[in-house]
Amino acid sequence: MTTSQPEPAQPDGGQPAQQPAEQTIGPHGQAVRAVFRTALRDVLVLLGALTVLGVAIGALVAGLPGVWGALLGVGVALLFSATTVWAMLRTVDASPTTTAAVVMGSWLAKMVVLIVILVVLRGMDFYDRWVFAGVLLVGVIGSAVLDYRAVSRGRIPYVEPDAR
Repeated sequence: MTTSQPEPAQPDGGQPAQQPAEQTIGPHGQAVRAVFRTALRDVLVLLGALTVLGVAIGALVAGLPGVWGALLGVGVALLFSATTVWAMLRTVDASPTTTAAVVMGSWLAKMVVLIVILVVLRGMDFYDRWVFAGVLLVGVIGSAVLDYRAVSRGRIPYVEPDAR
């Protein structure tokens, strides 16, 4: 036997209230999008320049293994830096729960991929480990600084005026 419970009263005359799954784009969403686009553009420019500079320095320091070390370092830095900004950019209009889930999921995926990459590269000698570490360090720290700069210079409104 089932017991039926009365439906809660609805404020709009009996129709269930519908929660929007996604927020609409407003001035705040556009401003946040602009900040994330700036951060992503700056990170990609940094990593492009780091590729050229790292390959040149790697070739001078260690020859072909230095070139491979620089390319691997830029690739891992790109994995770390650009994926978080990209995930945030893709979820600007989503609910905070969705944004948090996407960011945490992408972080977890990055950790798994990083561990796999480091395990695979551990026994190989075709790349220079010092060039790899140096390029990776410059890429990750540089992208964190650029992300901070984009956010601190971003013009995000605190209050959205009502449309009257």
